[in-house]
Parts: sequence; C-alpha cells; structure tokens
Amino acid sequence: MKQMALDEQSRSKEKVFIVFGGTGGIGSAVSKHLVGGGYTVIVTGRNKASLDQCIRDMGVDGHQVDVAEQGSIDACISQTFEKYGRVDGVVNCIGSLLLKPAHLITDQEWHSVIDVNLTSSFKIVRAAAGAMMRGGGSIVLLSSAAATVGLASHEAISAAKAGIEGLAVAAAASYARRNIRVNCVAPGLIETKLTRHLLSTESARRSSDDMHALGRVGTPEYVASAITWLLSEENSWVTGQTFRIDGGLSNLRPRVASK
Repeated sequence: MKQMALDEQSRSKEKVFIVFGGTGGIGSAVSKHLVGGGYTVIVTGRNKASLDQCIRDMGVDGHQVDVAEQGSIDACISQTFEKYGRVDGVVNCIGSLLLKPAHLITDQEWHSVIDVNLTSSFKIVRAAAGAMMRGGGSIVLLSSAAATVGLASHEAISAAKAGIEGLAVAAAASYARRNIRVNCVAPGLIETKLTRHLLSTESARRSSDDMHALGRVGTPEYVASAITWLLSEENSWVTGQTFRIDGGLSNLRPRVASK
C-alpha cells in the first residue's frame, strides 16, 4: 500500500486504531474503551444509519465498509493512513451466528458464515499487514469458545472460528519480524443484539448461564477489555495467542452444587 507523504503537523501523535464492525455490541464496547484511553479511533460499519449514530455518540471517525469487497477494506485503511499518517492497530469484530446441525445447513448458509467470519478476517489481515509493514502494529481477530468446544448445532460457526485461530497464528509467524502482532480473543456467550434470541426466556437464560463455570454469560465489556489489552504497547511481546474470555466454558467443568 502506497504511503502518502505527510508533514509532521498533519500526523497524529496518538495511536490510531480501526475497529471493523464497530457498530455492533462488542465492536462498540472496544471503541469506547479505546476512546476512553485517549486514542484515535476509526469505526467501520455497513449500515450508514448505525454508523452515523455511533460517530455522533462516541465522537469517532468512521467509514462505511463492505467487508465482502477487498477494495472497501483497502480504502478504509489507506484513507486512515493518509489522514493520520499511521495505523497502529486493527480489530475485526465482524461476525454472524448460525445454529443448525450440518444436515440442515444449506450451501448458501455455509458460505455466508465462512465469508462473514473467516474470509472477512483474512481480508482484513491482508490489508492491515500491508499497511503495517514498515511501522509494525497489532491485529486482533474475534474467535469463539465454539472453536474448541464441541457444541451441538455449531458446525458452521465452529469451523469458521477455528479457521480464524489458524489464520491468526500463521499470520503472527509470517509478520513477527515486521513487528506486526496477531492475536485472537475467543469469547463464550456474550449478551448482544446478535445473541438476544438465545436469552429470550428465563429457562434459556438459566441454561446459558449454567454452561459457563462462573455461572453467567458475558458482557461486551469483558471482551473489549481483553482486546484493548492486546492492542496496548505495554503488551507488545504478545503474539500468536488466543485468549479465551469465556467464563470457563472452554475448559472448566465445575463441581455440581449439592442440594
């Protein structure tokens, strides 16, 4: 990606982060964390009305981006670089959720889950790595506890998220000598608009809480805190890792309380 010549006065003195999918539950929480830390934040979204609302509410910069188009991603990153003179970190919070067993999933549904989750992550890594080749930076991708835990009716999303973890560790190895760090966070069930239907009844809520060793589903802020930690320069010796922010879902089976 061509680097535009900028004079020192036009360059941002703050670190600059792009949050793809910044209008969603986790993405907006990440953006708020970064804004609160005094960073320059660029939020992307596909829906213009939601993006404009986010820009007004948080006072951030924004780009309307369709991650199905590589050119749209490239344009966002290059325009950010041209405006601020740097891109220090990129987060991909774009995702979808399909809960069906394999025999009920159509080809169209399968490709949609892979495209929205895994392919978007690959396109963002490709574009971000090109922009960070000289100055280094941090890329954070969003996986899921379902990538490593066998959960019924999660075939498509589990495959996509496991692919993201493989993408992250390979890219971390490829770009480590360029000081480009690539990591993942893998949440358990997080309460957002995307998952609201899974928590719509008292029994569903109780069942979802009980899946997690800590006895409750997560909030976007839990995930945002981990992502912000990974973006921080203080943690610049961390790469190729997946952090499971999942209330113990992926590897704990707590003792059942006696009645």
